[in-house]
Amino acid sequence: MSGVAPAPEKDDDLPLPDLPPLPKDPRWKVEHLGFLTAVSFALVTCAASVGFLVSGPTAALAAAGGVLIVTVSHTLTTLVVAWADTVRPALVMPLGMLTYVVKYSLLGIILAVGVSSDWSGKKALGLGVVAGVLVWTAVQAWWVTRKTLGK
Repeated sequence: MSGVAPAPEKDDDLPLPDLPPLPKDPRWKVEHLGFLTAVSFALVTCAASVGFLVSGPTAALAAAGGVLIVTVSHTLTTLVVAWADTVRPALVMPLGMLTYVVKYSLLGIILAVGVSSDWSGKKALGLGVVAGVLVWTAVQAWWVTRKTLGK
């Protein structure tokens, strides 16, 4: 080792590969959140009403809480993925996967603690989560289909 720095490689002068252009307005990635949030809050109201009518106030809060867990979870994922895609598209996969691992781990812990407890609202919480997932997924699929076919 003579202490001489190596000569720079000739590859440094190569042009960058052609990348697809970013959309002019990145808000399209989150424009569905307003509608999905409105539908989710309507579902919160329905879940709380059904829970109250079937089992009382504890079930009403639990069912509404289950829907809220799903709403917050899916909104967080959408925002993280949209942000990553805007900043650097290569971040979408790692940040998206990290978000899913964290949120499903937390959901698993919440549900494991809930199932092992004697809390009377655990069944309503689980049904609220299921209802939230089904409705959010269906509405998001409808939104994407509507936007895709509308072009």
